[in-house]
Amino acid sequence: MFKEEALIREFNFKGIRSSGAGGQHVNKVSSKIELSFNIQESLVLNETQKEIIAHKLSNRITKEGLLILQCGESRSQHRNKNIAIVRAIQLLKGTLFKQKKRIPTKTPKSVVLKRLKKKRLNKERKANRRKPNLD
Repeated sequence: MFKEEALIREFNFKGIRSSGAGGQHVNKVSSKIELSFNIQESLVLNETQKEIIAHKLSNRITKEGLLILQCGESRSQHRNKNIAIVRAIQLLKGTLFKQKKRIPTKTPKSVVLKRLKKKRLNKERKANRRKPNLD
């Protein structure tokens, strides 16, 4: 697939101020992390992988070709950076994962016979509810 360590070196990180409650501390500390990754300039990914990622993640990629993820879950910048790295790698791996083609199986004969037997019993039950024909 690709080497994670080499891919992590291509990520760009920026610390930004986190929103929400926190008093004076939140106004001075940049604990939120913004991870940006330029897909087209990546040396780790080959051309087909770049095309697949660009197509599947088109709604998450900017016009400049940057994939941007933000993480502000934790109060620690270091922990937010690790979370953002894990998310980015999972997102890229999930995008490049190729699903196996499903091979439809034939319906077993016993299942078909069981269904037909149930239909026949239901038909007889409803026929018994009708008024008798006295002609």
